[in-house]
Order: sequence, then structure tokens, then C-alpha cells
Amino acid sequence: MPASPRYKLFQKALLDARLGKGLTQSEVAARLRKPQSYVSKYESGERRLDVIEFLEVCEVMSINPDSVLKKT
Repeated sequence: MPASPRYKLFQKALLDARLGKGLTQSEVAARLRKPQSYVSKYESGERRLDVIEFLEVCEVMSINPDSVLKKT
């Protein structure tokens, strides 16, 4: 099922947040104790994040979840 326009905005907001922090996918993945492909898959839309996973991603990138959600 293709991602909705709003979910695509969510993906872009997460990607922009990571890039804004100067982090690579590998660095975020290491902080999450996941493989790099985990980050690649949620950024590309191959995999969706649930709420808890989203909060964990925000935590390891030291970003406010609200800042991502406001962009969607």
C-alpha cells in the first residue's frame, strides 16, 4: 500500500531531523541498537514506525517529537 501524502511528510521530517543533527543512518541505528537497514527502511517508507518506535528515534536523535509532528 503506498504511503499517504501525510506519511510522506512524516518520513521527510524524520530524514530532515537526522540530517539537521549531522547524523548518518548508521549512527542512528547504532544508538537504537538496530541494523542500519532499519533506519533506511523507515526513511524510505518500506517500513512504518509505530508510536513507541517513533519516540525512541526522536530520543536517540535528541529531538522533540512535536517538532517532527508539526511538519506533517
